[in-house]
Amino acid sequence: MRHLKAGWKLGRNTSHRRALLRNLVTSLIMEERIETTVVKAKAMRPHVEKMITLGKRGDLAARRQAGAYLMTRAAVDKLFELSPRFGDREGGYLRIVRTGWQKGDGAEKAFIELLGAERVVEEKRQKRAELRAKRAAEAKKAMEEAQAQQQAEGGGEPPAGGEEKE
Repeated sequence: MRHLKAGWKLGRNTSHRRALLRNLVTSLIMEERIETTVVKAKAMRPHVEKMITLGKRGDLAARRQAGAYLMTRAAVDKLFELSPRFGDREGGYLRIVRTGWQKGDGAEKAFIELLGAERVVEEKRQKRAELRAKRAAEAKKAMEEAQAQQQAEGGGEPPAGGEEKE
């Protein structure tokens, strides 16, 4: 029986599990939304909530404690930037949305996101769409220039609508 055995082992030894959770928490703070397995999401939830509580405190000791746990300085800075939006909340800063099953081992997958991340995710989606459209336009322009240069050299095929004059 597992009475009074709290937490998840995640099939790893202590140091590997600690490193995994630190990396997941750092990634979640940086990206505000990540996809992982449901068990890992549930295992990291208390750690993320503790980090956000430290961010809400905002003093030097809290910053040092967060810096000792998070993997990058940028993550610490981002934590202290986004924590004030949870100012009046007492916990419950995360949302776990189940998405399906992982190919290969069938583990259940989920998005874990900070509340209020919808706006950030939508902005990222817009930026990606704009970048994709810009790249497509550049590629189309480059192809047209290459085709025009090829025709100017005389080695290309005539345009589809007309005939070559000599």
